[in-house]
Amino acid sequence: MNNRFLNHLQITLVVLDLAVINFIFFFSQMLFRRSLAITAVLEYDYFLYFMNICWILITSLSGVYSSKTIVNFETFARRSMNAFLYFIGFVTLYLYFFHQIVISRTFIVMQLTGIGVLLLANRFLFLLIYQYFRKKDYLMRKIVVLGYNPVAKKLVHYLENQSINSRVVGFCEDQENVREITNYPILAGISGVLEECQRYGVTEIYSTIAPEQNASLYDLIRGAERNCIRFRIVPDLGAFMMKKQVYIDYLEDMPILSLRREPLEDLGNQIRRRIFDVFVSTLVCVFILSWMIPLIGLLIMLESRGPIFFVQARSGKNNRPFKCLKFRSMVASPNADLTQATRNDKRITRLGAFLRRTSLDEFPQFLNVFKGDMSIVGPRPHMLKHTSDYSQLVDHFMLRQFVKPGITGWAQVNGYRGETRDLIQMEKRIEHDIWYLENWSLWLDVRIVFMTIVNLFRREQNAF
Repeated sequence: MNNRFLNHLQITLVVLDLAVINFIFFFSQMLFRRSLAITAVLEYDYFLYFMNICWILITSLSGVYSSKTIVNFETFARRSMNAFLYFIGFVTLYLYFFHQIVISRTFIVMQLTGIGVLLLANRFLFLLIYQYFRKKDYLMRKIVVLGYNPVAKKLVHYLENQSINSRVVGFCEDQENVREITNYPILAGISGVLEECQRYGVTEIYSTIAPEQNASLYDLIRGAERNCIRFRIVPDLGAFMMKKQVYIDYLEDMPILSLRREPLEDLGNQIRRRIFDVFVSTLVCVFILSWMIPLIGLLIMLESRGPIFFVQARSGKNNRPFKCLKFRSMVASPNADLTQATRNDKRITRLGAFLRRTSLDEFPQFLNVFKGDMSIVGPRPHMLKHTSDYSQLVDHFMLRQFVKPGITGWAQVNGYRGETRDLIQMEKRIEHDIWYLENWSLWLDVRIVFMTIVNLFRREQNAF
């Protein structure tokens, strides 16, 4: 299924679900118009706004409408159900904490029940669309895979699981190269590909054999084009790079393969990220740090001797060290730059324990963000010693230094924060940091900030 169709399907599903929420609201208002409090018009409007925003945030964070989710109906239905349960929970919390007693309880029950029923109806509508594309022969992409090898088998697996309107007809390979039972039939040898394509109405050929390996493929490519059959080549790059995927850019007419996509290499994305960082850090500095630094600074001085801030050299972008600021949460120690904080660390003061548990000790780093040494979101900056040590122990460790470190990050909101007691924990942290590097977007930064705030209220186990 092509990306354009996927995008249209995603937008349609989002619009249909939001239409359900708004339709049930206005229908319920009409049904209960005589019993609804006239003076509570604003409260009902705010309730509607909250439900729309809440649903958008929940489905975005849980990936309900992601392309990988909607191509699998079972996954789509399961995530939709989980999102609806979260939706009910947040609506309940909204009504409780904002004391919305003027909103009719019958109206609320009608609203939530109606939304649940119509969301279910939307899923059945989606299933009908799904089956429609599966059954309509003229909408189906019929595919022949040229070659039978590990790449071909992997390709077929992906086509089976990630496409609605695709059907693999079979393989084309010389019989002497096939020494096992195949999931799909071997239709013909290399020389008989076009005849089999015409016989089965094939629209696309995926070749896992490079033309350099078999010169007859050049004639086959020309023959496929004459018969209006798309010819695609799937290169086998596994022989020289151990990575799931590579990315192709062009310098004029010269293709350049990259091991990973880095959105933050784009100047426009760098500017957007910097504007976001400056905007958020300015708000925090003006409205929070302006009173927090004097207040917490006074409490720190009253409890123990030493400076207000703990200033430590950390590894920054491109492994350039910078001075990272924190509220001092421990007694002064000459080993502070060498020893990581641990649970029940005797160096932590009583005030420091509170600051660390609530992550208030990290707030001065907004000054680092404003200065440009850090970003709001990014891999957490490590001590110079840790960077030096772990770069020798963990593969791809230094890739995280391609971007600015952050106050919070994708690894942290997924549970990999604080002390790293073993190498596996650090490997998982690096895995998440690299995923962030390859998948950055401004919306992802906003999502991580939102998840960080949620985790603060949940009191993370590793915050000490």
